[in-house]
Amino acid sequence: MITLEDVKANPIIDACIRKGNQFLGAMGFTEHSYRHINLVSSIAREIIEKLGYSKEDAELAAIAGYLHDVGNVISRNDHGISGANIVFPILLQMGMPPDDVATVVSAIANHEEQYGHPVNHVAAALIIADKSDVHRSRVRNTDFATFDIHDRVNYAAEQAYISINEETRTITMELNIDIAISSPMEYFEIFLDRMILCRRAAAHLGCSFELVINGSKLI
Repeated sequence: MITLEDVKANPIIDACIRKGNQFLGAMGFTEHSYRHINLVSSIAREIIEKLGYSKEDAELAAIAGYLHDVGNVISRNDHGISGANIVFPILLQMGMPPDDVATVVSAIANHEEQYGHPVNHVAAALIIADKSDVHRSRVRNTDFATFDIHDRVNYAAEQAYISINEETRTITMELNIDIAISSPMEYFEIFLDRMILCRRAAAHLGCSFELVINGSKLI
């Protein structure tokens, strides 16, 4: 079986990740480099493992998490679909079974709220893992006076993590936000579509979804 470490060692994939993050930085977007993709990969794996799926499925979720933003090397627009098209032949050439390739590329193509759907359990785990990464370390703009709403919301997030309760089948996204920088209302203003997609993803996994901000349950 192709592993996450095999994928990380592929020079074409690595170039796409590095250059894609560089191009997004030139356009003013938040960080999408190794920190983000490794975190998403780890969370997606954890979700699949804790919900009782196989070790092989957990590896596919980790791979999809690592690869999900590769399409940014082409364009931010529709980058999920671009990324799926990029990695499809690469994974086949690496020897990944076609059924597994289909699972991974469908997850990558469906991780964005504009057009995504939790089409399988790997896609559902990827959606939740990706949307949970809201944190000040992702903000590249160093001039606070010029922050837009995305910069403010991400910079205000001091801590964000996902917890999975296997017994109650509940997936909880917990955020600690500095309300002196951004309010929970601003978070909802830009991320409501993401939270709706996370709720659909959790439902696909047979779970309920909760959002807790500063200790208060909002969803």
